[in-house]
Amino acid sequence: MEVTLRFESKEGMVCKLKKAHYGLKQSLRAWFGRFAKVMILLGYKQCQGDHILFMRHSDSGRVTALLIYVDDIIVTGNDVE
Repeated sequence: MEVTLRFESKEGMVCKLKKAHYGLKQSLRAWFGRFAKVMILLGYKQCQGDHILFMRHSDSGRVTALLIYVDDIIVTGNDVE
């Protein structure tokens, strides 16, 4: 990773990233952590056996399932509407 041309630093100094940066290994983990928090706030429960599966059951018997795979989200449920 290289700093921008406009960045001025002293010799031997380094930059510390305060958040995940696109393309780094931890950026996917940071995105998924934020996604999981939002899904839980929306009433979904994260499956303990497979942490990429989120389920929500409504009082009317409707079920919604979200499955995350790399950069895709698969949404399915039992409501035809």
